[in-house]
Amino acid sequence: MRVAVVYNAVQPDGRPDQEDTLLQARAVHDALIRRGHAAELLSMTLDLHAASLRIAALNPDVVFNLVEELDGDIAMAPLAPALFAHAGIPFTGADAASMTLSGSKLLCKQILTGADICTPAWVTADGVCGGMGDLPRTADAFIPGRYLCKSVHEHASLGLDDSCIVDAVQTGDVMAALMRCRTRHGGTWFAEQYVEGREFNIAAIADGNGGVHVLPCAEIEFRGYAPERPRIVGYAAKWHQDSFECSNTVRRFDFCAEDSALLELLRTVTVRCWRAFGLAGYARIDFRVKGDGSPQAPYIPCVIDVNSNPCIAPDAGLAAAAEKGGMDYAGLVEGIVQAAVKEDHPPCRRP
Repeated sequence: MRVAVVYNAVQPDGRPDQEDTLLQARAVHDALIRRGHAAELLSMTLDLHAASLRIAALNPDVVFNLVEELDGDIAMAPLAPALFAHAGIPFTGADAASMTLSGSKLLCKQILTGADICTPAWVTADGVCGGMGDLPRTADAFIPGRYLCKSVHEHASLGLDDSCIVDAVQTGDVMAALMRCRTRHGGTWFAEQYVEGREFNIAAIADGNGGVHVLPCAEIEFRGYAPERPRIVGYAAKWHQDSFECSNTVRRFDFCAEDSALLELLRTVTVRCWRAFGLAGYARIDFRVKGDGSPQAPYIPCVIDVNSNPCIAPDAGLAAAAEKGGMDYAGLVEGIVQAAVKEDHPPCRRP
């Protein structure tokens, strides 16, 4: 097949997470070549007309969509699948609607809440409270406690570090912290209730027959963290290779028999998220888990992020989970392409 590997243009002085886009594009391109496809790399900007003409000239059978942002704005990323759909070309991953719903963390949490999927309570910059975590959703009152300030749209944990934690006794404490984050980093921010518990990343891929295959579950271990230090996978943990955070947030796939019920619960919620957001191709759902599984403290998986089209670099979590499941990198890329051709983005399914 002729495959156009389309990615967003990256400035020469881009951040590490932006430069990773180029690494992904080259890795996917090389994997497709190894599988016998005619693959071409194509960078895309906000000039949609120019992109349309270049794609038409390539006349691909399918587009491998790696566009994560346009003109430095992640909120523009859904324009890429919208363009491919308009041209009638099959493409990998989520469509424009799914990318929009999952790309805005506030919209994401509203979808999760509406689907009865547990997600931590949140507070917006103007003091509006949403959700109640694992409590009934009838009351939208502020819950005092520890909150984590997050960018509404930015991915790759941009701006996320220990300074984003705030211990709040009233809404105003959170609003003040959000203003500090906005002043420091720009953009729109909200705060999510910090969940003290285990963290899991669960990757899933389309099975090519309209269903979803959940890959082996991964847990992030926080090693050497002082008891008082918040356990978060921030920007440094992902992109600063020489940092303490990067060295001590370790992905693991091996679990004891006592975790089997929890892992099955995580797989079930992952499939529910896939269907609630109409995901396609590949995705990763991030969880914090409350409780220890005892009758007094049952497991409560809280979804903290729904990642449509997550990083597909060879050293990223998706590829690691696929390898754990017996699928090499080229096979993962091939499967995603084949699913795009077969499914061609069915209508979004809602629970």
